[in-house]
Amino acid sequence: MATSKNNTIKLKFDSARKLAPAPESKSAAKINPKYDLFINGKFEKPSSKKYFDTINPATEEKLAEVADANEADVNKAVQAARNAYEKTWRKISAKDRAKYIYRIARMMQERAREFAVIETLDGGKPIKESRDFDVPAAANHFFYYAGWADKLEYAFPNRRTQPLGVAGQIIPWNFPLLMAAWKIAPALATGNTVVLKPAETTPLTALKLAEIIQEADLPPGVVNIITGAGATGAAIVNHPDINKIAFTGSTDVGKIIQRSIAGTNKKATLELGGKAANIIFDDAPLDQAVEGIINAIFFNQGHVCCAGSRLYVQESVMKQVIQKLKDRIETLIIGDPLDKNTDIGAINSKAQLDTINKYIKIGIQEGADMFESSCALPRKGFFCKPTIFTNVAQSSRIAQEEIFGPVLAIQSFRTDDEVIEKANNTPFGLSAGVWTDKGSKIFNLTTKMRAGVVWANTFNKFDPTSPFGGYKESGYGREGGLHGLGGYLNLIN
Repeated sequence: MATSKNNTIKLKFDSARKLAPAPESKSAAKINPKYDLFINGKFEKPSSKKYFDTINPATEEKLAEVADANEADVNKAVQAARNAYEKTWRKISAKDRAKYIYRIARMMQERAREFAVIETLDGGKPIKESRDFDVPAAANHFFYYAGWADKLEYAFPNRRTQPLGVAGQIIPWNFPLLMAAWKIAPALATGNTVVLKPAETTPLTALKLAEIIQEADLPPGVVNIITGAGATGAAIVNHPDINKIAFTGSTDVGKIIQRSIAGTNKKATLELGGKAANIIFDDAPLDQAVEGIINAIFFNQGHVCCAGSRLYVQESVMKQVIQKLKDRIETLIIGDPLDKNTDIGAINSKAQLDTINKYIKIGIQEGADMFESSCALPRKGFFCKPTIFTNVAQSSRIAQEEIFGPVLAIQSFRTDDEVIEKANNTPFGLSAGVWTDKGSKIFNLTTKMRAGVVWANTFNKFDPTSPFGGYKESGYGREGGLHGLGGYLNLIN
Protein backbone atom coordinates (compact mmCIF):
# COMPACT_ATOMS: atom_id res chain seq x y z
CA MET A 1 0.00 0.00 0.00
CA ALA A 2 1.29 3.47 -0.85
CA THR A 3 0.18 7.08 -0.19
CA SER A 4 0.30 9.78 -2.89
CA LYS A 5 0.90 13.52 -2.41
CA ASN A 6 -2.80 14.26 -1.96
CA ASN A 7 -2.98 11.52 0.72
CA THR A 8 -5.11 9.18 -1.37
CA ILE A 9 -4.33 5.53 -0.77
CA LYS A 10 -3.37 3.35 -3.73
CA LEU A 11 -2.98 -0.38 -3.67
CA LYS A 12 0.32 -1.77 -4.94
CA PHE A 13 -0.23 -5.03 -6.77
CA ASP A 14 3.42 -5.51 -7.65
CA SER A 15 4.56 -6.09 -4.07
CA ALA A 16 6.89 -8.93 -3.14
CA ARG A 17 4.27 -10.69 -1.00
CA LYS A 18 4.03 -14.33 -1.97
CA LEU A 19 2.00 -17.21 -0.65
CA ALA A 20 3.80 -20.35 0.45
CA PRO A 21 3.02 -23.35 -1.79
CA ALA A 22 0.11 -25.48 -0.57
CA PRO A 23 0.09 -28.52 -2.88
CA GLU A 24 -2.54 -31.23 -2.66
CA SER A 25 -1.01 -34.69 -2.33
CA LYS A 26 -1.10 -36.91 -5.40
CA SER A 27 -1.28 -39.92 -3.10
CA ALA A 28 -5.03 -39.40 -2.75
CA ALA A 29 -5.47 -40.60 -6.35
CA LYS A 30 -5.04 -44.15 -7.50
CA ILE A 31 -4.31 -44.09 -11.24
CA ASN A 32 -3.75 -47.40 -12.99
CA PRO A 33 -0.92 -47.59 -15.52
CA LYS A 34 -3.35 -48.95 -18.14
CA TYR A 35 -7.13 -48.72 -18.60
CA ASP A 36 -9.33 -51.00 -20.70
CA LEU A 37 -12.90 -50.44 -21.91
CA PHE A 38 -15.80 -50.72 -19.46
CA ILE A 39 -18.34 -52.90 -21.25
CA ASN A 40 -21.11 -55.04 -19.75
CA GLY A 41 -20.01 -54.45 -16.17
CA LYS A 42 -16.34 -55.32 -16.56
CA PHE A 43 -13.16 -53.95 -18.07
CA GLU A 44 -12.24 -55.52 -21.42
CA LYS A 45 -9.24 -55.14 -23.68
CA PRO A 46 -9.98 -53.27 -26.92
CA SER A 47 -10.48 -55.23 -30.14
CA SER A 48 -8.05 -52.81 -31.78
CA LYS A 49 -5.35 -53.78 -29.23
CA LYS A 50 -4.39 -50.10 -29.37
CA TYR A 51 -3.84 -47.70 -26.47
CA PHE A 52 -3.07 -44.00 -26.30
CA ASP A 53 -1.40 -41.89 -23.61
CA THR A 54 -3.17 -39.37 -21.43
CA ILE A 55 -0.85 -36.75 -19.94
CA ASN A 56 -0.76 -34.13 -17.22
CA PRO A 57 -0.92 -30.80 -19.12
CA ALA A 58 0.83 -28.98 -16.28
CA THR A 59 3.94 -31.16 -16.48
CA GLU A 60 3.58 -32.96 -19.84
CA GLU A 61 4.17 -36.23 -17.96
CA LYS A 62 2.35 -39.42 -18.92
CA LEU A 63 -0.36 -40.45 -16.47
CA ALA A 64 -1.70 -43.67 -18.02
CA GLU A 65 -2.37 -45.63 -21.20
CA VAL A 66 -6.02 -45.74 -22.26
CA ALA A 67 -7.76 -48.15 -24.64
CA ASP A 68 -8.63 -46.90 -28.11
CA ALA A 69 -12.04 -48.33 -29.02
CA ASN A 70 -12.83 -49.15 -32.64
CA GLU A 71 -16.14 -49.86 -34.36
CA ALA A 72 -16.20 -53.47 -33.11
CA ASP A 73 -15.81 -52.25 -29.52
CA VAL A 74 -18.59 -49.70 -30.00
CA ASN A 75 -20.84 -52.42 -31.37
CA LYS A 76 -20.08 -54.62 -28.36
CA ALA A 77 -20.89 -51.78 -25.96
CA VAL A 78 -24.16 -50.95 -27.73
CA GLN A 79 -25.20 -54.61 -27.71
CA ALA A 80 -24.49 -54.79 -23.97
CA ALA A 81 -26.57 -51.65 -23.40
CA ARG A 82 -29.43 -53.01 -25.52
CA ASN A 83 -29.47 -56.36 -23.67
CA ALA A 84 -29.42 -54.59 -20.31
CA TYR A 85 -32.25 -52.32 -21.41
CA GLU A 86 -34.51 -55.08 -22.72
CA LYS A 87 -33.84 -57.68 -20.03
CA THR A 88 -33.17 -55.67 -16.87
CA TRP A 89 -33.23 -51.91 -16.62
CA ARG A 90 -36.60 -51.14 -18.18
CA LYS A 91 -38.22 -53.89 -16.09
CA ILE A 92 -37.00 -53.06 -12.60
CA SER A 93 -39.04 -50.68 -10.49
CA ALA A 94 -38.38 -46.96 -10.59
CA LYS A 95 -37.62 -47.03 -6.86
CA ASP A 96 -34.90 -49.62 -7.42
CA ARG A 97 -33.42 -47.50 -10.21
CA ALA A 98 -33.37 -44.56 -7.80
CA LYS A 99 -31.50 -46.63 -5.21
CA TYR A 100 -28.74 -47.45 -7.68
CA ILE A 101 -28.38 -43.80 -8.75
CA TYR A 102 -28.36 -42.66 -5.12
CA ARG A 103 -25.69 -45.26 -4.30
CA ILE A 104 -23.45 -43.93 -7.08
CA ALA A 105 -23.84 -40.39 -5.71
CA ARG A 106 -22.91 -41.47 -2.18
CA MET A 107 -19.85 -43.37 -3.38
CA MET A 108 -18.73 -40.34 -5.38
CA GLN A 109 -18.94 -38.24 -2.22
CA GLU A 110 -16.92 -40.79 -0.27
CA ARG A 111 -14.14 -40.63 -2.87
CA ALA A 112 -14.45 -36.92 -3.61
CA ARG A 113 -10.82 -36.13 -2.83
CA GLU A 114 -9.57 -38.82 -5.21
CA PHE A 115 -11.87 -37.58 -7.99
CA ALA A 116 -10.70 -33.99 -7.46
CA VAL A 117 -7.01 -34.86 -7.65
CA ILE A 118 -7.47 -37.00 -10.78
CA GLU A 119 -9.56 -34.30 -12.47
CA THR A 120 -6.83 -31.75 -11.82
CA LEU A 121 -3.98 -34.05 -12.89
CA ASP A 122 -5.69 -35.08 -16.13
CA GLY A 123 -7.32 -31.77 -17.07
CA GLY A 124 -5.08 -29.04 -15.66
CA LYS A 125 -7.76 -27.14 -13.75
CA PRO A 126 -6.93 -25.76 -10.27
CA ILE A 127 -7.54 -28.21 -7.45
CA LYS A 128 -9.80 -25.74 -5.64
CA GLU A 129 -12.15 -25.76 -8.64
CA SER A 130 -12.15 -29.56 -8.94
CA ARG A 131 -12.63 -29.90 -5.18
CA ASP A 132 -15.23 -27.17 -4.63
CA PHE A 133 -17.21 -27.28 -7.88
CA ASP A 134 -16.70 -30.18 -10.28
CA VAL A 135 -16.96 -33.11 -7.88
CA PRO A 136 -19.75 -31.79 -5.60
CA ALA A 137 -21.80 -30.66 -8.62
CA ALA A 138 -21.39 -34.08 -10.28
CA ALA A 139 -22.54 -35.92 -7.16
CA ASN A 140 -25.45 -33.49 -6.77
CA HIS A 141 -26.72 -34.34 -10.25
CA PHE A 142 -26.90 -38.01 -9.34
CA PHE A 143 -28.68 -37.17 -6.07
CA TYR A 144 -31.13 -34.90 -7.88
CA TYR A 145 -32.10 -37.37 -10.59
CA ALA A 146 -32.30 -40.24 -8.10
CA GLY A 147 -35.16 -38.23 -6.59
CA TRP A 148 -36.98 -37.95 -9.94
CA ALA A 149 -36.74 -41.62 -10.92
CA ASP A 150 -40.02 -42.67 -9.27
CA LYS A 151 -41.86 -39.38 -9.81
CA LEU A 152 -42.03 -39.09 -13.58
CA GLU A 153 -45.82 -39.00 -13.53
CA TYR A 154 -45.55 -35.76 -11.51
CA ALA A 155 -42.89 -34.34 -13.80
CA PHE A 156 -45.14 -34.87 -16.83
CA PRO A 157 -48.75 -34.90 -15.58
CA ASN A 158 -51.48 -36.44 -17.74
CA ARG A 159 -48.87 -38.04 -20.01
CA ARG A 160 -47.40 -41.52 -20.11
CA THR A 161 -43.62 -41.70 -20.08
CA GLN A 162 -41.56 -44.25 -21.96
CA PRO A 163 -37.75 -44.53 -22.05
CA LEU A 164 -36.06 -44.22 -25.42
CA GLY A 165 -33.71 -47.19 -25.12
CA VAL A 166 -29.96 -46.82 -25.58
CA ALA A 167 -28.35 -43.38 -25.26
CA GLY A 168 -25.02 -42.61 -26.93
CA GLN A 169 -23.30 -39.86 -24.99
CA ILE A 170 -20.15 -37.94 -25.96
CA ILE A 171 -18.62 -35.50 -23.49
CA PRO A 172 -15.89 -32.81 -23.71
CA TRP A 173 -12.60 -32.29 -21.91
CA ASN A 174 -13.37 -29.15 -19.92
CA PHE A 175 -15.61 -30.69 -17.22
CA PRO A 176 -15.17 -34.46 -17.68
CA LEU A 177 -16.77 -35.77 -14.47
CA LEU A 178 -19.52 -33.16 -14.34
CA MET A 179 -20.47 -33.74 -17.96
CA ALA A 180 -20.59 -37.51 -17.34
CA ALA A 181 -23.02 -36.85 -14.47
CA TRP A 182 -25.12 -34.47 -16.59
CA LYS A 183 -25.49 -37.20 -19.17
CA ILE A 184 -25.68 -40.46 -17.20
CA ALA A 185 -27.92 -39.46 -14.27
CA PRO A 186 -31.06 -38.35 -16.20
CA ALA A 187 -30.67 -41.23 -18.67
CA LEU A 188 -30.69 -43.81 -15.87
CA ALA A 189 -33.49 -42.08 -13.96
CA THR A 190 -35.76 -42.31 -17.01
CA GLY A 191 -35.01 -46.00 -17.63
CA ASN A 192 -32.46 -45.77 -20.45
CA THR A 193 -29.09 -47.47 -20.73
CA VAL A 194 -25.89 -45.70 -21.73
CA VAL A 195 -22.79 -45.88 -23.91
CA LEU A 196 -20.58 -42.95 -22.92
CA LYS A 197 -17.34 -41.72 -24.50
CA PRO A 198 -15.19 -39.19 -22.62
CA ALA A 199 -12.77 -36.87 -24.42
CA GLU A 200 -9.47 -38.49 -25.34
CA THR A 201 -7.44 -35.91 -23.38
CA THR A 202 -9.39 -36.34 -20.11
CA PRO A 203 -10.69 -39.90 -19.77
CA LEU A 204 -9.52 -40.74 -16.25
CA THR A 205 -12.37 -39.50 -14.06
CA ALA A 206 -14.93 -41.20 -16.33
CA LEU A 207 -12.98 -44.44 -15.95
CA LYS A 208 -12.83 -43.91 -12.18
CA LEU A 209 -16.61 -43.43 -12.30
CA ALA A 210 -16.80 -46.78 -14.12
CA GLU A 211 -15.04 -48.37 -11.15
CA ILE A 212 -17.64 -46.89 -8.81
CA ILE A 213 -20.48 -48.10 -11.05
CA GLN A 214 -18.96 -51.58 -10.90
CA GLU A 215 -18.67 -51.42 -7.10
CA ALA A 216 -22.25 -50.15 -6.83
CA ASP A 217 -23.44 -53.43 -8.43
CA LEU A 218 -25.31 -51.62 -11.18
CA PRO A 219 -26.63 -54.38 -13.49
CA PRO A 220 -24.04 -55.18 -16.21
CA GLY A 221 -24.49 -53.23 -19.43
CA VAL A 222 -26.61 -50.43 -17.98
CA VAL A 223 -23.64 -48.05 -18.22
CA ASN A 224 -20.78 -48.69 -20.64
CA ILE A 225 -17.81 -46.32 -20.82
CA ILE A 226 -15.52 -46.58 -23.82
CA THR A 227 -12.55 -44.39 -24.71
CA GLY A 228 -11.14 -43.15 -27.98
CA ALA A 229 -10.92 -40.15 -30.29
CA GLY A 230 -13.21 -38.77 -32.99
CA ALA A 231 -13.60 -42.07 -34.86
CA THR A 232 -14.98 -43.72 -31.72
CA GLY A 233 -17.50 -40.92 -31.26
CA ALA A 234 -18.53 -41.15 -34.93
CA ALA A 235 -19.13 -44.89 -34.53
CA ILE A 236 -21.47 -44.19 -31.61
CA VAL A 237 -23.36 -41.49 -33.51
CA ASN A 238 -23.80 -43.67 -36.59
CA HIS A 239 -24.69 -46.90 -34.82
CA PRO A 240 -28.16 -48.03 -35.95
CA ASP A 241 -29.17 -49.32 -32.49
CA ILE A 242 -28.65 -46.00 -30.68
CA ASN A 243 -31.89 -44.18 -29.86
CA LYS A 244 -30.55 -40.92 -28.47
CA ILE A 245 -27.40 -38.86 -28.97
CA ALA A 246 -26.33 -36.44 -26.24
CA PHE A 247 -23.31 -34.38 -27.21
CA THR A 248 -21.44 -31.54 -25.54
CA GLY A 249 -18.63 -30.02 -27.57
CA SER A 250 -17.82 -27.73 -30.47
CA THR A 251 -20.36 -26.28 -32.87
CA ASP A 252 -18.50 -27.75 -35.87
CA VAL A 253 -18.78 -31.30 -34.51
CA GLY A 254 -22.40 -30.63 -33.53
CA LYS A 255 -23.19 -29.79 -37.16
CA ILE A 256 -21.57 -33.04 -38.29
CA ILE A 257 -23.71 -34.98 -35.80
CA GLN A 258 -26.85 -33.22 -37.02
CA ARG A 259 -26.11 -34.22 -40.61
CA SER A 260 -25.30 -37.79 -39.54
CA ILE A 261 -28.59 -38.38 -37.71
CA ALA A 262 -30.80 -36.55 -40.21
CA GLY A 263 -33.39 -38.94 -41.58
CA THR A 264 -33.11 -41.30 -38.61
CA ASN A 265 -35.37 -41.67 -35.58
CA LYS A 266 -32.61 -40.68 -33.17
CA LYS A 267 -33.38 -37.92 -30.70
CA ALA A 268 -30.56 -35.52 -29.91
CA THR A 269 -29.45 -32.97 -27.34
CA LEU A 270 -26.60 -30.75 -28.50
CA GLU A 271 -24.86 -28.35 -26.11
CA LEU A 272 -22.33 -26.52 -28.26
CA GLY A 273 -20.10 -23.45 -28.32
CA GLY A 274 -20.72 -19.99 -26.96
CA LYS A 275 -19.52 -16.39 -26.97
CA ALA A 276 -21.33 -14.96 -23.96
CA ALA A 277 -21.88 -11.24 -23.48
CA ASN A 278 -21.20 -9.96 -19.96
CA ILE A 279 -22.78 -6.50 -19.62
CA ILE A 280 -21.76 -3.93 -16.98
CA PHE A 281 -24.02 -0.89 -16.48
CA ASP A 282 -22.80 2.28 -14.77
CA ASP A 283 -25.12 1.70 -11.79
CA ALA A 284 -23.66 -1.75 -11.08
CA PRO A 285 -21.60 -2.44 -7.94
CA LEU A 286 -18.31 -2.23 -9.81
CA ASP A 287 -16.05 -4.12 -7.41
CA GLN A 288 -18.52 -7.00 -7.34
CA ALA A 289 -18.85 -6.81 -11.12
CA VAL A 290 -15.08 -7.02 -11.60
CA GLU A 291 -15.02 -10.22 -9.53
CA GLY A 292 -17.83 -11.47 -11.76
CA ILE A 293 -15.82 -10.62 -14.88
CA ILE A 294 -12.82 -12.56 -13.52
CA ASN A 295 -14.99 -15.57 -12.71
CA ALA A 296 -16.80 -15.37 -16.04
CA ILE A 297 -13.71 -15.54 -18.27
CA PHE A 298 -10.88 -17.03 -16.19
CA PHE A 299 -12.74 -19.84 -14.40
CA ASN A 300 -11.23 -23.13 -15.60
CA GLN A 301 -8.74 -21.16 -17.76
CA GLY A 302 -11.64 -19.97 -19.93
CA HIS A 303 -12.36 -23.57 -20.96
CA VAL A 304 -16.08 -22.98 -20.47
CA CYS A 305 -18.67 -22.97 -23.24
CA CYS A 306 -20.65 -20.30 -21.40
CA ALA A 307 -17.61 -18.17 -20.50
CA GLY A 308 -18.22 -14.41 -20.50
CA SER A 309 -15.68 -13.82 -23.26
CA ARG A 310 -17.29 -10.61 -24.55
CA LEU A 311 -17.40 -7.77 -22.03
CA TYR A 312 -19.62 -4.74 -22.66
CA VAL A 313 -19.06 -1.81 -20.28
CA GLN A 314 -21.15 1.35 -20.21
CA GLU A 315 -19.05 4.20 -21.54
CA SER A 316 -19.19 6.38 -18.40
CA VAL A 317 -17.44 3.73 -16.25
CA MET A 318 -15.29 2.13 -18.94
CA LYS A 319 -11.92 3.51 -17.76
CA GLN A 320 -12.69 2.74 -14.14
CA VAL A 321 -13.71 -0.85 -14.82
CA ILE A 322 -10.71 -1.55 -17.05
CA GLN A 323 -8.28 -0.23 -14.43
CA LYS A 324 -9.90 -2.30 -11.69
CA LEU A 325 -9.81 -5.32 -13.99
CA LYS A 326 -6.11 -4.87 -14.79
CA ASP A 327 -5.29 -4.50 -11.10
CA ARG A 328 -7.25 -7.65 -10.27
CA ILE A 329 -5.59 -9.65 -13.06
CA GLU A 330 -2.18 -8.83 -11.55
CA THR A 331 -3.21 -10.59 -8.32
CA LEU A 332 -4.14 -13.87 -10.04
CA ILE A 333 -1.81 -16.78 -9.36
CA ILE A 334 -0.95 -18.91 -12.39
CA GLY A 335 0.91 -22.15 -11.86
CA ASP A 336 0.74 -25.66 -10.44
CA PRO A 337 -2.92 -26.74 -10.61
CA LEU A 338 -2.45 -28.95 -7.53
CA ASP A 339 -1.47 -25.91 -5.44
CA LYS A 340 -4.49 -24.71 -3.46
CA ASN A 341 -3.40 -21.09 -4.03
CA THR A 342 -3.52 -21.36 -7.82
CA ASP A 343 -6.23 -19.35 -9.58
CA ILE A 344 -5.43 -20.31 -13.17
CA GLY A 345 -4.06 -23.74 -14.04
CA ALA A 346 -2.81 -25.35 -17.23
CA ILE A 347 -4.38 -25.23 -20.67
CA ASN A 348 -5.80 -28.68 -21.40
CA SER A 349 -3.54 -29.56 -24.34
CA LYS A 350 -0.84 -28.16 -26.60
CA ALA A 351 -3.34 -28.07 -29.48
CA GLN A 352 -5.68 -25.87 -27.46
CA LEU A 353 -2.82 -23.62 -26.33
CA ASP A 354 -1.82 -23.17 -29.97
CA THR A 355 -5.41 -22.18 -30.80
CA ILE A 356 -5.49 -19.60 -28.00
CA ASN A 357 -2.14 -18.12 -29.03
CA LYS A 358 -3.39 -17.94 -32.63
CA TYR A 359 -6.34 -15.80 -31.54
CA ILE A 360 -4.12 -13.56 -29.40
CA LYS A 361 -2.03 -12.85 -32.51
CA ILE A 362 -5.21 -12.20 -34.50
CA GLY A 363 -6.36 -9.67 -31.89
CA ILE A 364 -3.06 -7.80 -32.14
CA GLN A 365 -3.11 -7.88 -35.95
CA GLU A 366 -6.66 -6.49 -35.98
CA GLY A 367 -5.48 -3.44 -34.05
CA ALA A 368 -6.88 -4.14 -30.60
CA ASP A 369 -4.89 -3.14 -27.50
CA MET A 370 -3.68 -6.09 -25.45
CA PHE A 371 -2.99 -6.32 -21.74
CA GLU A 372 -1.76 -9.50 -20.06
CA SER A 373 -0.65 -10.43 -16.59
CA SER A 374 2.99 -9.72 -15.79
CA CYS A 375 3.32 -13.07 -14.02
CA ALA A 376 6.00 -15.60 -14.95
CA LEU A 377 4.71 -18.84 -16.44
CA PRO A 378 6.04 -22.27 -15.47
CA ARG A 379 8.78 -23.47 -17.79
CA LYS A 380 7.08 -26.79 -18.44
CA GLY A 381 3.47 -27.49 -19.30
CA PHE A 382 0.81 -25.65 -21.28
CA PHE A 383 0.11 -22.26 -19.70
CA CYS A 384 -1.33 -18.97 -20.91
CA LYS A 385 -1.38 -15.60 -19.18
CA PRO A 386 -4.83 -14.08 -18.57
CA THR A 387 -5.30 -11.62 -21.41
CA ILE A 388 -7.70 -8.77 -22.17
CA PHE A 389 -8.20 -6.74 -25.36
CA THR A 390 -9.62 -3.22 -25.50
CA ASN A 391 -10.53 -1.11 -28.56
CA VAL A 392 -12.10 -4.19 -30.08
CA ALA A 393 -14.35 -3.83 -33.13
CA GLN A 394 -17.71 -5.60 -33.18
CA SER A 395 -16.61 -7.38 -36.36
CA SER A 396 -13.30 -8.51 -34.88
CA ARG A 397 -12.68 -12.26 -34.89
CA ILE A 398 -11.80 -12.24 -31.19
CA ALA A 399 -15.26 -10.75 -30.55
CA GLN A 400 -17.10 -13.16 -32.84
CA GLU A 401 -15.36 -16.55 -32.62
CA GLU A 402 -15.08 -18.88 -29.64
CA ILE A 403 -11.50 -18.93 -28.32
CA PHE A 404 -12.03 -21.28 -25.36
CA GLY A 405 -9.24 -19.79 -23.31
CA PRO A 406 -8.41 -16.95 -20.87
CA VAL A 407 -8.89 -14.15 -23.43
CA LEU A 408 -11.42 -11.34 -22.99
CA ALA A 409 -12.63 -8.90 -25.67
CA ILE A 410 -13.90 -5.59 -24.23
CA GLN A 411 -16.21 -3.06 -25.90
CA SER A 412 -18.19 -0.06 -24.68
CA PHE A 413 -21.83 0.96 -25.10
CA ARG A 414 -24.08 3.92 -24.27
CA THR A 415 -27.71 2.74 -24.29
CA ASP A 416 -29.71 -0.38 -23.46
CA ASP A 417 -30.81 -0.82 -27.06
CA GLU A 418 -27.24 -0.55 -28.32
CA VAL A 419 -25.90 -3.24 -25.99
CA ILE A 420 -28.81 -5.58 -26.68
CA GLU A 421 -28.12 -5.31 -30.41
CA LYS A 422 -24.39 -5.90 -29.89
CA ALA A 423 -24.91 -8.81 -27.50
CA ASN A 424 -27.28 -10.56 -29.93
CA ASN A 425 -24.97 -9.94 -32.90
CA THR A 426 -23.35 -13.38 -32.70
CA PRO A 427 -24.03 -16.82 -34.16
CA PHE A 428 -24.07 -18.21 -30.61
CA GLY A 429 -26.74 -18.03 -27.93
CA LEU A 430 -25.72 -20.03 -24.88
CA SER A 431 -25.42 -17.58 -21.99
CA ALA A 432 -25.08 -13.95 -20.91
CA GLY A 433 -24.62 -11.83 -17.82
CA VAL A 434 -26.08 -8.49 -16.69
CA TRP A 435 -24.74 -6.29 -13.89
CA THR A 436 -26.96 -3.43 -12.71
CA ASP A 437 -28.68 -2.07 -9.61
CA LYS A 438 -32.03 -1.85 -11.44
CA GLY A 439 -34.34 -4.86 -11.50
CA SER A 440 -36.36 -3.35 -14.36
CA LYS A 441 -33.20 -3.13 -16.46
CA ILE A 442 -32.43 -6.80 -15.75
CA PHE A 443 -35.90 -7.89 -16.85
CA ASN A 444 -35.75 -5.70 -19.95
CA LEU A 445 -32.50 -7.30 -21.10
CA THR A 446 -33.35 -10.88 -20.21
CA THR A 447 -36.51 -10.72 -22.32
CA LYS A 448 -34.63 -9.42 -25.36
CA MET A 449 -31.34 -11.34 -25.30
CA ARG A 450 -31.18 -14.57 -27.28
CA ALA A 451 -29.32 -16.64 -24.73
CA GLY A 452 -30.35 -19.87 -23.03
CA VAL A 453 -29.14 -18.72 -19.61
CA VAL A 454 -28.86 -15.12 -18.39
CA TRP A 455 -27.23 -14.44 -15.02
CA ALA A 456 -28.02 -11.24 -13.12
CA ASN A 457 -25.31 -9.76 -10.88
CA THR A 458 -23.49 -13.09 -10.88
CA PHE A 459 -21.98 -15.51 -13.39
CA ASN A 460 -21.30 -19.22 -13.80
CA LYS A 461 -23.88 -20.28 -11.22
CA PHE A 462 -25.08 -23.84 -11.79
CA ASP A 463 -27.56 -26.05 -9.98
CA PRO A 464 -28.93 -29.54 -10.78
CA THR A 465 -32.47 -28.16 -10.58
CA SER A 466 -31.87 -25.54 -13.27
CA PRO A 467 -31.94 -26.33 -17.01
CA PHE A 468 -29.00 -25.37 -19.20
CA GLY A 469 -28.77 -25.06 -22.98
CA GLY A 470 -28.63 -22.63 -25.86
CA TYR A 471 -30.09 -21.11 -29.00
CA LYS A 472 -28.78 -20.77 -32.55
CA GLU A 473 -25.33 -22.34 -33.05
CA SER A 474 -25.07 -23.09 -29.34
CA GLY A 475 -27.28 -26.12 -29.85
CA TYR A 476 -30.73 -27.29 -28.77
CA GLY A 477 -32.30 -29.24 -25.96
CA ARG A 478 -31.79 -28.72 -22.24
CA GLU A 479 -29.78 -30.56 -19.61
CA GLY A 480 -30.40 -30.25 -15.88
CA GLY A 481 -33.64 -29.74 -14.01
CA LEU A 482 -36.95 -31.25 -14.95
CA HIS A 483 -36.24 -30.26 -18.56
CA GLY A 484 -33.29 -32.66 -18.60
CA LEU A 485 -35.64 -35.62 -18.17
CA GLY A 486 -37.67 -34.88 -21.29
CA GLY A 487 -34.76 -35.47 -23.65
CA TYR A 488 -34.62 -39.13 -22.57
CA LEU A 489 -38.34 -39.89 -22.79
CA ASN A 490 -41.11 -40.51 -25.26
CA LEU A 491 -44.07 -38.58 -23.90
CA ILE A 492 -47.40 -40.17 -24.85
CA ASN A 493 -50.71 -38.32 -24.46
